[in-house]
Amino acid sequence: MKREVPAMKCVICKQADTRPGTTTVTLERDTLTLVVKGVPARICPNCGEEYVEEDVGTRLLELVEQAANAGVQVEVRQFVAA
Repeated sequence: MKREVPAMKCVICKQADTRPGTTTVTLERDTLTLVVKGVPARICPNCGEEYVEEDVGTRLLELVEQAANAGVQVEVRQFVAA
């Protein structure tokens, strides 16, 4: 069941409420670079700052751990929730 995340005031510009959207996240660890597209995020329409929910951040860390354990150097993935 997908829950609706309420709008929040951008903590960077303090000018606008964030809106739901998707973003691309690049994670680097030692020699690994992992690019994850289609990551759900709250995005500020004023300054463009992006925020991901805790469960999404946890999933991103799992993905980078899997890629590192597989010996990946560079990879681009589409985000898929666990």
